[in-house]
Amino acid sequence: QVTLVESGGGLVQAGGSLRLSCAASGRTSSTYSKGWFRQAPGKEREGVSCLSSSDGNTYYADSVKGRFTISRDNAKNTVYLQMNSLKAEDTAVYYCATSRRAYCTVARGTLGESSYVYWGQGTQVTVSS
Repeated sequence: QVTLVESGGGLVQAGGSLRLSCAASGRTSSTYSKGWFRQAPGKEREGVSCLSSSDGNTYYADSVKGRFTISRDNAKNTVYLQMNSLKAEDTAVYYCATSRRAYCTVARGTLGESSYVYWGQGTQVTVSS
């Protein structure tokens, strides 16, 4: 069993930055890819970013490319999402997740959820315009 705990969310003005953290505990492993997802009110959850453990490749949704950066610290069992130039449309609950695969599963340009087996409880990010 793996427990994921997100932190770092909050209220920020448009143009500002936040760094989300996702700390893993339990039967953790650096073998599996890590992902960040978000869900805005009234919308479906969407994949934001992924970091492949097999080759270090990353995935970013088009809406966040150039603004968000995913990284990990294996020694701390922590994954980060640095979010810069935040926009009001970035407002959502952000979730981190651990996949059962070493690579990011992307289909038709979208990060799939089906391979993610462990999820955090989410952290709220609110961007005021």
